[in-house]
Amino acid sequence: MSQQANPRGTFLKIADSMKRQIEGDPDMAELPSLAEVMRDHKVSRGVALRAFGVLRQEGVAEPVPGERWRVVRAGAQVDRRPLDQRVAEIIATEGLKAGEAFPSASVLAKRFGVSRPTVTKALEKLEAAGVLAGGGQGKVRTVRAVPAREGRS
Repeated sequence: MSQQANPRGTFLKIADSMKRQIEGDPDMAELPSLAEVMRDHKVSRGVALRAFGVLRQEGVAEPVPGERWRVVRAGAQVDRRPLDQRVAEIIATEGLKAGEAFPSASVLAKRFGVSRPTVTKALEKLEAAGVLAGGGQGKVRTVRAVPAREGRS
């Protein structure tokens, strides 16, 4: 195996392969996991990480929490605010009022493309801030107060 005998430059070939994959699929939003890249290209973790580093340096991809990598498209806007702020914005954008039911953690996880435990942490922050009333297991969370919009320039 020439890849394992001479790993020098292998990470560049892997990065080029992933760039072609991104260009070929305009709907691709997330790169394969590190384990998938290691398995598919039969390389070590270090070589796969260097390939991801090349993609980051070229502005093609960026890491996201949970050890995944997001595809960065030219001209595409990515909301980099903390998840709890993006979740709180749902109250304003959907016109929710105090006492109304709030979407479940599962629904929000699909909407934002993150895991349910990550959404749960954001919801707990909003509960602590008094924006949401706690739901608990099997109970529906409700809006407690509409968050005040901060002046943005």
